[in-house]
Amino acid sequence: MMSTSASYILYGIKNCDTIKKARQWLDNHHIIYQFHDYRTDGISIELLEIFIQYLGWEALINKRGTTWKKLSDEQKANIIDVASAKELMLKYPAIIKRPLLTTTGNHYLLGFSIDQYQQFIHHRG
Repeated sequence: MMSTSASYILYGIKNCDTIKKARQWLDNHHIIYQFHDYRTDGISIELLEIFIQYLGWEALINKRGTTWKKLSDEQKANIIDVASAKELMLKYPAIIKRPLLTTTGNHYLLGFSIDQYQQFIHHRG
């Protein structure tokens, strides 16, 4: 069994299939975590700036998701720098790639794969 001492926060949207897989994996491995749903809990500019600092704004925008696809071509073309990306993510938090798993000590893991989660938890647990 993996360690349960680390403090994790999983960011995402409750009804996202990938979030469901990540949550199931964490639950099955008895990993204690807090779930932060962008739709119900929102996202502050301060938190978003931390994500951007560690992951980069380009990595955070999910261009495969429904929210991105619903944007007009003009809206998509206007995402050219950190300021425009930040504005977009604050307006449409569902556009933030997920899941985003964090732990104390400024460790961030974007996306979900079993191998990545095993390594991330093992090295920080």
